[in-house]
Amino acid sequence: MALPKSAKTLIIGAGIHGLSTAYHLALNLKARGKGDGRDILIIDKTAIAAGASGIACGVVRNNYFQPAMRELMAQCVEVWESDMEAYSYHPVGYMQISPESMHADVGTIAKQQKEIGYESTFIEGEKDSMDYMKDLFHDWQAQGITSVLHEKKGGYSNNTKAMYGLAGKAEAEGVRIMTGVEVTGFDRDNGSEAVRAVKTSKGDIQCDQLVVAPGPWAKQMWDMLGLQKTVSIKGADGKMHDDIPMWIYWSLQEGTLGVDPEMQKTNDGKMPPVIHVDSDAPLYSDHDGSLITDEMWGIYYKPDFHFNGIQGGAAPFAIDTPPDDVAVDPYGVDSPDFVVGEDFAHMWVSALAHCQKRFEGQMVHYNSEPSGGIGSFTPDSFPVFDRFVDNVYMIADSNHGYKMIGVGKLVAQELCGETSALLEPFRFSRYAEGKLHPVSSSPFPWS
Repeated sequence: MALPKSAKTLIIGAGIHGLSTAYHLALNLKARGKGDGRDILIIDKTAIAAGASGIACGVVRNNYFQPAMRELMAQCVEVWESDMEAYSYHPVGYMQISPESMHADVGTIAKQQKEIGYESTFIEGEKDSMDYMKDLFHDWQAQGITSVLHEKKGGYSNNTKAMYGLAGKAEAEGVRIMTGVEVTGFDRDNGSEAVRAVKTSKGDIQCDQLVVAPGPWAKQMWDMLGLQKTVSIKGADGKMHDDIPMWIYWSLQEGTLGVDPEMQKTNDGKMPPVIHVDSDAPLYSDHDGSLITDEMWGIYYKPDFHFNGIQGGAAPFAIDTPPDDVAVDPYGVDSPDFVVGEDFAHMWVSALAHCQKRFEGQMVHYNSEPSGGIGSFTPDSFPVFDRFVDNVYMIADSNHGYKMIGVGKLVAQELCGETSALLEPFRFSRYAEGKLHPVSSSPFPWS
């Protein structure tokens, strides 16, 4: 297919956000009698799901301390449920298992889930929490757990299958997807801030409307658009904090234990919920008994036939390299710098054994193939969904991306002139206005 010279709506990025926006925009245009999918072009410098969407663990959850995130995630779960086959979605549920230091936070989440009609069960107290977990897994043995929040909705999706399923739905509506097309710059209209055309490795593409959905490449696109490198943030103290870097990178820690996925079935023989454990109990090596950490730690895991094992991860860590010097490419498993190593495998498998006896002595089965990647994070680690330079809509997800399939549906509505209340808390202006999201006690920056 020859590169089109123009498109009414041009979308950069063939990951979860770009594909979802294109598909839902095509439906909106058709329903409103204002066009259809043939008015939409997606470009990606590599391939469908070549970025974070292609290596994502695929967990879908509502469990967030921030009310705005919970409401948005409830909407996203509805989209996952709308076509579970195409999205390769498994609605097995999700469990947040926590120590006393997180008890109050998780209690708040449970209360507000009830208020928005999101079904969950909240268990409190060390004995009741242990009993509840042993009713699911006879070998549960994690100590110091004083609350369990069991979301009955949510679960996980097989990432690559879901992305190609979503791409197929978009193409069925007439959307064009062109890969191997790298963005090299933007042409601005002399009379305004609008982007008149996108410069690419294959030629220029004129556009009326531009959607930038770049995932880990958010900073590169942000810089190409000439947007500010630092921000001023009004803190909880009422004071302005200036010169805060707009972007920071975090290294994502995920991997697979190469055992039979059915090893993790529940006591009644069913596939289990996704398990997320945060703990302040000392974590000891399942290999030699040495102390790994006596500080707060967290892991998540699930059986996954797509990964052919028990797949999951641990809390990421901030990359100290100045953002301008971080090499995002090559991305994911091809990166020489940002793949998980032996330290992660040792910690994660030991943590699995800390939680369930069935994982003791399983370190030898850890899949040593490269895994992991990096994420591009905003100053508060929450997304920015907003318009910039007149006709540019930026979807900067701060690594919440894959589970947020519903964002594309809401962005599509906004592109058609219908403002979304669910996206309002994620505008760029929140930094200067001090309308920040509350911070939880979780060791994960995105919870």
